[in-house]
Amino acid sequence: MIKPEGVYVRIPASTANLGPGFDTLGMALSIYAWIGMKSSQETMIRLYGSQMEGIPTDKSNLVYKVAQMVFREAGVHIPELEISMYSDIPLTRGLGSSASAIVGALFAANALIGSPLSEAKLFNMATAIEDHPDNVGASLFGGIITAVWDGLHADYIRMEPHEDLEVLVVIPDFQLSTSEARKVLPAQISRQDAVFNISRSSLLVAALAQGRLDLIQRTMSDRLHQPYRANLVPGMAEILKEAVQHGALGIALSGAGPTLLALVDRHSDRKKELEAYLLNTMKAKGIRATARWLNPSSEGAQLIGNMSSGSFLELIKGEVKA
Repeated sequence: MIKPEGVYVRIPASTANLGPGFDTLGMALSIYAWIGMKSSQETMIRLYGSQMEGIPTDKSNLVYKVAQMVFREAGVHIPELEISMYSDIPLTRGLGSSASAIVGALFAANALIGSPLSEAKLFNMATAIEDHPDNVGASLFGGIITAVWDGLHADYIRMEPHEDLEVLVVIPDFQLSTSEARKVLPAQISRQDAVFNISRSSLLVAALAQGRLDLIQRTMSDRLHQPYRANLVPGMAEILKEAVQHGALGIALSGAGPTLLALVDRHSDRKKELEAYLLNTMKAKGIRATARWLNPSSEGAQLIGNMSSGSFLELIKGEVKA
């Protein structure tokens, strides 16, 4: 049954390719996007916040198109939608902005029609759109996700982040699309590099599952994508080598970049040192960047309320940084 009052949902950002977990390991982060959706007489798409600049406001909008996929799958006809969107997630910076939009659209559209599709179905649909499960899995389920995708079906295990795990992201002041970042990757890798990543990703998953923060430094290295993408992010090669000497448990390119992500023990007394090192290293390369301290988000996509109580911005007031 279609909910005439509409729905609005909150979706966390995510980091993917976590360390050696290329296309398989992701984590939800405490930056969020919000989507409101209801049936309408004509399609209206309202965008709020600076992160929404350049997003289409017609039926070519990604959220609208993904919502229609849900309706077709469920056998429901809702051709016209009122959609409101606000996001604190920087676009094309490696923090899962597109994945949050995909998951938010799937989740909101499903909730709008009474949630006939299971979470597993939504996960499969999201992965098919994104073509890898780590970002969308983290945004949908929250926590830390390890997942596989065979082209038709995604399987995952969710892990609760350790309470002492904190995240520092350094976001350069330039965009880097996933498609551009994938162009620099080799078509083939050596067996040695494959074993290098398999061994470290296996140990990293076990360390995260058991809260062994002491093992993270030994597990975060990668040979599948970071060495090839280092030239796309000035200062990245140096940071990957030296960040642990300044207090990081581990350091990685977040998704396809250009954001760099450090895992940190929240009780560390070297957090200011680490932040200064990362920003100063990028500054020395001529790159302006912003540092943000985040938490892993245990909550994935959530239904927050409906659209009948007031304007969209009034409904999410107090949650956003507007």
